[in-house]
Amino acid sequence: MMIFEWIVGVLFGAVLLAALARRVGAPYPVFLALGGIGLAFIPAVPNLVLDPELALALFLAPVLMDAGYGTSVRDLRTHWRPIAGLALGAVVATTLAVAVVAKLLVPDMPIAAAIVLGAIVAPPDAVAALSVLRHVDLPHRLTTILRGESLLNDAGSLLIYRLGVTAALTGTFSIAEIGPAFLVGIVGSLVAGPVLALAYTAAMRPVRDAPSTIVLQFVAAFGIWIAAERLHLSGVLTVVTFAITVARLAPGLTPPRTRIVSYAVWDTAIFVLNVLAFVLIGLQIGPILERLTSEQQLSYALVGAAVFATVVIVRLAWVLPASHLTALGAGHRTGSDRGLGAGGAVAWAGMRGIVTIATALALPEGAPGFPYRDLIVLTAFCVIIGTLTIQGLTLKPLLGRLGLADDDPVGREIGHGRTQAYAAALERLEGEAGNPAESVREKFRTALDHAEMQDDGFATEALPADAARRRAIEAARDRVLALRRSGEIGDDAYYILEEEFDWAELNATPRAES
Repeated sequence: MMIFEWIVGVLFGAVLLAALARRVGAPYPVFLALGGIGLAFIPAVPNLVLDPELALALFLAPVLMDAGYGTSVRDLRTHWRPIAGLALGAVVATTLAVAVVAKLLVPDMPIAAAIVLGAIVAPPDAVAALSVLRHVDLPHRLTTILRGESLLNDAGSLLIYRLGVTAALTGTFSIAEIGPAFLVGIVGSLVAGPVLALAYTAAMRPVRDAPSTIVLQFVAAFGIWIAAERLHLSGVLTVVTFAITVARLAPGLTPPRTRIVSYAVWDTAIFVLNVLAFVLIGLQIGPILERLTSEQQLSYALVGAAVFATVVIVRLAWVLPASHLTALGAGHRTGSDRGLGAGGAVAWAGMRGIVTIATALALPEGAPGFPYRDLIVLTAFCVIIGTLTIQGLTLKPLLGRLGLADDDPVGREIGHGRTQAYAAALERLEGEAGNPAESVREKFRTALDHAEMQDDGFATEALPADAARRRAIEAARDRVLALRRSGEIGDDAYYILEEEFDWAELNATPRAES
């Protein structure tokens, strides 16, 4: 019972911290990280330890599934050069630089363990960066680059991590032996993900209720990760390619109600996983500090600070020299420094988060190949705290000073798509007779007539009668609530009517106001 009460308290505290983060416009992982520090120094907290393989599956599979589902293949193709440069080049450069620094500061650390440390702290976290970007107007090009980087860099860093862990545990490493299996695994993952997506969507056609659909989505995320690991494929690539393919096939198969509920459940799940990750690594820090002498604590802290500085400097050194390339430089208000401003934004949005936590927690404990596991975990935590607090809390003011903006390509595409959708809807109804059809036709005609008067020719976000419909629905809600309070209708009738009004209001409320 104590564990249950403790978990309830942690979740409640996390909600309060997330609310505080939203209030100050900071990424909520910043405050979760600070909460993890607090847990490390609270006496008598439960010592929760996850199985290493469970840590990777639990944290990475759903996060990658969620990120892959929201990925634009078109945007990845358009911006593949800067994305590849960050997701592959920056990861390798960071890994090597951190390994060199760690080896210089701790000469006894095996080179494989130093490389593992580099791979752990190399990939930036999308959750932290994008939670900041929601509060600022950043050019769509840069947002796409950051999203693409965070999706693909996990594969590169986790591959280096796996190879480093294997070398540390076995004491040997041979490219000739590992290379062919590695290539087969990469190709197999790129094939298996889409094939499994086709099978999944076919199997899901008869499933219509929301609870079953959402449960099977999580079963797919974890099941595909586990199957890929058992078959010696890349769990990251398999899950990501699966999610990207499903996202192209599922919209026409998923009922609207299920889709709305599903998005809410997945957002909640990702939040809870972030909470659990920061809690678990916070709980690791306390016992580690207890095992160290004061001199060792100081030494480990210096290593953590040096690795944090290395991570930040390498990203700046990697991004800024290329910042005048058109791939990063579009959208600044001024001409000469527009590339530098864009590069500075991308370089500073390198916060570390749940992926670094998951790989640190997945290190085998007590294995002879990892005598410096405590140092690696503590250093990873220092990098997470440093990047989230220093970069995370200053990213929004920095973006404000840079004045980055663009011509809103997404907004223009939305306007074009909405106009075409209204025209198609009107065309479908043209042959239908009767007052209801005429009433609906009139709404779309009015919207399209208004669009023709606009310079861009785009239809407005709301249909003409939407404001009146919202006022009518509000009055209907008040009346039904009064009937419930007076006892004229029961709770069962009220909840059904409430759901009907919810759907009617969603239908009458533009996305920006919902």
